[in-house]
Amino acid sequence: MAYPLITIGKVANVFIRMMSFEKAGDIEEGHTHDFDHVTLLSKGSLKITSDGKETVFTAPHLIFIAKDKEHRLEALEDGTTACCIHGVRDDSGDIIDPSMIP
Repeated sequence: MAYPLITIGKVANVFIRMMSFEKAGDIEEGHTHDFDHVTLLSKGSLKITSDGKETVFTAPHLIFIAKDKEHRLEALEDGTTACCIHGVRDDSGDIIDPSMIP
């Protein structure tokens, strides 16, 4: 098992975290966020496990991830690419000016 290659991008107040899964079986470990976000599956397929439920998605697909929901991503095909996209936020959940972020 391996982890995806991560590329980070920011434009205005939009944060984009691109995950490039080289091989089927590569995993982004389970984690949570304190905000809703969308994952754009642009290539390949993913198995998302959230709250014990497994769902398979095939590109192209938008995947809604609700706040406080633990989720785990597993590539089902070589070369799978997915991007988590959300507004840049501070601890209160407000969108903030990205120039303030170190």
